[in-house]
Amino acid sequence: MKKQAVAAGFVLFSFMLPTKALAVSFDRLYVFGDSLSDTGNIYNATGKTFPLSPPYFEGRFSNGPLWVDYLGDQLGLKPTLYTTLPSTPATQGINFAFGGASSGSGNAVVPNPSLPGVLQQVLGFAGNLQANNQTADPNALYTLWGGGNDFLFLNPEDSTTPISNISLALNTLVGVGAKNILVFNLSDLGKIPAATIDDRNPTTLSKSTSEFNLGLAQNVNALSQNPNLNIIAIDTFSLFNQASALDFTNVTESCLSRLDICNPANNKFLFWDDFHPTTAAHKLVADAALAAIEAKSVPEPSINLGILALSAFGAVGVLKRQQKRSAVRVIDAQFSHITVKN
Repeated sequence: MKKQAVAAGFVLFSFMLPTKALAVSFDRLYVFGDSLSDTGNIYNATGKTFPLSPPYFEGRFSNGPLWVDYLGDQLGLKPTLYTTLPSTPATQGINFAFGGASSGSGNAVVPNPSLPGVLQQVLGFAGNLQANNQTADPNALYTLWGGGNDFLFLNPEDSTTPISNISLALNTLVGVGAKNILVFNLSDLGKIPAATIDDRNPTTLSKSTSEFNLGLAQNVNALSQNPNLNIIAIDTFSLFNQASALDFTNVTESCLSRLDICNPANNKFLFWDDFHPTTAAHKLVADAALAAIEAKSVPEPSINLGILALSAFGAVGVLKRQQKRSAVRVIDAQFSHITVKN
């Protein structure tokens, strides 16, 4: 019950703070991750064929803007896509995220060695700084979210590898001078629509999610002891588990599997397709991130809010109830047929 109370409190707290006129400001936004954060890199790399738009929104794996779009709007920052460099000046940061990125090197979905995994994105960023005798901008905000593709497409039982990769990515950012870092854990992969298709096991995915979140939390907590760092942990696991209490009326099916009631403006579904959240869910994530950022920048009025402001990776129970519905897959699984243009 205590864990449930903390999780519920976290979600409520994320809406207690204003999403405008933040007390903190950042001069740039750097994004590392996979399809949850990719605002067009894989779309550009595949000749604007993946994801198919429409029904996907402007190269994003959702029906509208992603959390990073909403966050950027609130911060007044629009990072340049990695795939549009150097033609587009990166004056407000860079989005390095690629849909399908593994936690380490390469892509778990699109078979092309030139597409970087999450750790590879961070190492490339850090390597470029070091090659030019530079350090990371201490006034920028860095975001790190990945690991899910390893469980969904590579090895559902291996939590050690993604824990190691994402933790190394985080430590690498710190090592080159990043001071303000948003770190996201994973929502319960055993509860997404894709958990019941392609011979996946929801219980295994839930167990691996919990192991990953606990392992990542240990690294985050260790770094958080450094007073010179501003490590902000976003507990998407708890956030998505509370979605049904936040006006999402369907948290088990994808909107695209219910074409009888689904439309791009539908904000009642938690999931847009079998793997990805709707834009309404992304807005929820952005609101939580903004609240956590604000909480780190102002004095805490009570010990309870202080605990919530840490956005601790709590609520890591294992899903025991398997879904018994007949899932409808709406995404073409033949990713190997995609022609990637370098």
